Amino acid sequence: MNDRKTVDLDHGWEFMQRGITKLKRILEGLPEPQFSSEDYMMLYTTIYNMCTQKPPHDYSQQLYDKYREAFQEYITSTVLPSLREKHDEFMLRELVKRWANHKVMVRWLSRFFHYLDRYFIARRSLPGLNEVGLTCFRDQVYQELKGKVKDAVISLIDQEREGEQIDRALLKNVLDIFVEIGMSQMDQYENDFEEFMLKDTADYYSRKASNWILEDSCPDYMLKAEECLRREKDRVSHYLHFSSEPKLLEKVQNELLSVYETQLLEKEHSGCHALLRDDKVEDLSRMYRLFSKIPKGLDPISNIFKQHVTNEGTTLVKQAEDAASNKKAEKRDIVGQQEQVFVKKIIELHDKYLTYVNDCFTNHTLFHKALKEAFEIFCNKGVAGSSNAELLATFCDNILKKGGTEKLSDEAIEETLEKVVKLLAYISDKDLFAEFYRKKLARRLLFDKSANDEHERSILTKLKQQCGGQFTSKMEGMVTDLTLAKENQSSFEEYLANNPNVNPGIDLTVTVLTTGFWPSYKSFDLNLPAEMVKCVEVFRDFYQTKTKHRKLTWIYSLGTCNVLGKFEPKTIELIVTTYQASALLLFNSSDRLSYQEIMSQLNLSDDDVVRLLHSLSCAKYKILTKEPNTKTISPTDYFEFNSKFTDKMRRIKIPLPPVDEKKKVIEDVDKDRRYAIDASIVRIMKSRKVLGYQQLVMECVEQLGRMFKPDVKAIKKRIEDLITRDYLERDKDNANLFRYLA
Repeated sequence: MNDRKTVDLDHGWEFMQRGITKLKRILEGLPEPQFSSEDYMMLYTTIYNMCTQKPPHDYSQQLYDKYREAFQEYITSTVLPSLREKHDEFMLRELVKRWANHKVMVRWLSRFFHYLDRYFIARRSLPGLNEVGLTCFRDQVYQELKGKVKDAVISLIDQEREGEQIDRALLKNVLDIFVEIGMSQMDQYENDFEEFMLKDTADYYSRKASNWILEDSCPDYMLKAEECLRREKDRVSHYLHFSSEPKLLEKVQNELLSVYETQLLEKEHSGCHALLRDDKVEDLSRMYRLFSKIPKGLDPISNIFKQHVTNEGTTLVKQAEDAASNKKAEKRDIVGQQEQVFVKKIIELHDKYLTYVNDCFTNHTLFHKALKEAFEIFCNKGVAGSSNAELLATFCDNILKKGGTEKLSDEAIEETLEKVVKLLAYISDKDLFAEFYRKKLARRLLFDKSANDEHERSILTKLKQQCGGQFTSKMEGMVTDLTLAKENQSSFEEYLANNPNVNPGIDLTVTVLTTGFWPSYKSFDLNLPAEMVKCVEVFRDFYQTKTKHRKLTWIYSLGTCNVLGKFEPKTIELIVTTYQASALLLFNSSDRLSYQEIMSQLNLSDDDVVRLLHSLSCAKYKILTKEPNTKTISPTDYFEFNSKFTDKMRRIKIPLPPVDEKKKVIEDVDKDRRYAIDASIVRIMKSRKVLGYQQLVMECVEQLGRMFKPDVKAIKKRIEDLITRDYLERDKDNANLFRYLA
C-alpha cells in the first residue's frame, strides 16, 4: 500500500507549470480547450502527493512559495505591461479586465493547491491561498497604479457633474477593486480614493457656490443645491460605496449651504424674510429640508421666523392702537369693536404661521418654540389701555352672547373658541383673563344673554385642558348654580301655588347663587318700595323652609323689573333695573322730587343716583323731566314724572349707563395675586426651611408663572409682609437668607 512512487519537486512543478500556462492562455483569450475534470484531478492529485510524501520529500513549503511566484511572474510579464501602456478610461477598462482575470486565476489555483490550505497553512497559521493571490495583485499592480486610477476616476466623476455621459458601470467595477483589495477592510477605499474624492468634491462645489451665490436668487440657489445633493446620492447608488454617502453629502452641504447660509438667508429681495413675506411655502419647505441636514442649520431660520412673526404681530398691535386713537377722537366705544377686529387678525396670524410650522417646518420643536416666543412678545402688549387678557375675554363674550356681532355656525364657533384658548397660552396674565371672562360669563348667565349652553360648557372644557381645573372651577360652579337656581325657582312657584295667602302680588323670579363662585358685587341697603319689600319677605320665608343655615344677600344692582308706565298718550311697559324701578315708584306718591329727596329715600350713593337719574331724564327715553333742562345731573336738580312721554313701541328697555368694571377687575386680581404670592412663599419655605432671597424669588416666579408673571418687587413686598406676620425671619448673620417659622 505504501509503494507509491515519490514525485520529485522539479518533475512535479513542471507538470503544474503546464496547467498554470494553460490557465494563463485561457485568461488571455488564446485558443485553448477548457479544463476537464480529469485535468483538474491530475493537478490536484499532484499537489496532494507532493505534500504527503515523507520527509525530505514533503514539498509543502516549496509549493506554497511557488504558488506565490506563479502570480508574481504572471503579473510582471503580462499584467503590468498591458496596464502601463494604457491611460485614463482605457487603463481603467484594462484594470477591470485584469482584476477579473486575476480573481479567476486565484480561484482556480487555490483549488489546485487546496490541500495546502487544509493542512499545511492551517497548522502553520500562514496567510491562506486566496489571500496570497490577492496580496500579489495589491502589492504589484494596485500599489503602482492606485494614484493614476484615483485621478482617472475623479476626472470622470467631475465630467459627469458637468453634464457629460460617462460609463457608470466601469466606475462601479473600478471602485469595487478598491473595496475588494482591502479584503474586508475599507482602508484602501477610504485612504487611496475616498479621501481625495471628497476633497475634490469640496473644491468643485466651493467653486460653483461662489458663483451661484452672486448670480442666483435664494430660491434658485436652493433648487440648484437640492439638485446637486440628489445627484450625489444618485452617484452613490450607482458606483460609489454606500459608506461614502454621509461623508459626500456632508461635504456638499457644507460648501453649498453651511458656508453661505447667512448670505443666502439674508439676500435682500429673495432671502428668508422675503419668502415669509411673500408666502413662498414651497421654497420655505425646501429651505427647511436643506438646512435641517446640517448641524444647527435651522437655528438662523427659526430666528428669522420668530423675528418675522413678531414684526407682523407688532404691526397688528400698532394698527389697533391707531384705530383706537381714531375712535377716541370720534368718541366711540373702543373695547367692543376694536378687540373683534384685532383678536380676529391675531387668530388669523396664528393660523397662518401654525400652518407654516406644521407643513413647511414639519412640526419641528424649534419652530414651535419660535412661534410661541414671538406670540408671547406681542400678545402681552395690549391695545389702547386694554390688556390682551381683557380683549380675549370680550372677544369670547361677543361670540357667546345672544346678538353678538359675529354670526357664526356652531362648527365655526367651536373652531374659533379652540383658537382663542390656544392664544391664551401665550398670555402671561391668565388670571386677569379668568377674572374678565368670569365677569362677562356672569352677565351672560344672569341676564339670559348666553346664546348656547353647549358652547359655554365647551370653552370651559378647553380652558380646563389648557390651564388646569383650578382655573375653571369657579366658572363651572357658576354654570351649575344657574341650573340649581332654575330648580329653586320652580320650587318657589310651587310654594306660591300651594300657599295662596302669601302671594306677593308681583311676579317674582329669584336666582340664588353661591357667593364663592361669582364675582363680588356691591350690595347696598337699597330702600325698596313697599311692593318689593313684600316680595323679598315672601321669598325669604320660602327659602328658610329649604335651609336654615344659609344667609341670603340681595344684590339689587343686578335685578331687573318690568314696570307699567301709564302715560297720557298710552301705557308702555318699561324694562328697567331694580334701582330705576325703585326711583320711578317714588313718583306714584309724589309729583315732584329733588335730587336730595330721591337720594335719601332710596339710600343710594351719589354715583348710583346720578347714573339712574341720567338714564331716566337725560338719555334716549325721558320718563322724568328735570329742572333745569340740562344734559347733566347735579344735586340741585328737581324731577317730575313726564306724563306726556310716548314711543312707537309698547315695550321699551331703558339701559343704565355702563360702569367701567376694568378698574375693579384689576384690583380684585391684584388682591388675589397677593394671596397667591403669600401662599407660594410659605409653600416653598415650609419645604426648604432655609433659603436665600434670589432662590426664593426664582422658585416663586416658576411656581406662579403658569397663571401670571409675578413682579419681583411684589414678591419682595410680600416677603417683608410675611416677616412682620411671623411666617418668616431673616438670618441674623445674612440679611439675604430667610428661615421658616413653623
